[in-house]
Amino acid sequence: QVPLVESGGGSVQVGGSLRLSCAGTISGRCMGWFRQAPGKERERVASINTGSTWTSYADSVKGRFTISRDNAKNTLYLQMNNLKPEDTAMYYCAAGASWSCQSSQKSFVDWGQGTQVTVSS
Repeated sequence: QVPLVESGGGSVQVGGSLRLSCAGTISGRCMGWFRQAPGKERERVASINTGSTWTSYADSVKGRFTISRDNAKNTLYLQMNNLKPEDTAMYYCAAGASWSCQSSQKSFVDWGQGTQVTVSS
């Protein structure tokens, strides 16, 4: 399996947009984006099943973030619009053990190294 590698993070102003990418072995696996801010627990941002027929979002990002995947390119995406200072965090992509997504973070077995997103006002 190819390790997961995130890219696309950076510094933006409030209201700006970023698109994160995650390259690696994603085919046949539930995929998710997570984030962790300093002093806070890691939280799930969004998940998508292998066929892109099901997605789920944290309430805090609904309507602003969109998760998608291109299995042919082995790439996962997170489009982030209308960014807020509270979105500042290290963002990680993760792969589940199977095609369907489970609610527990423990179901995600492979993790990338993360990409930093900083939103300033």
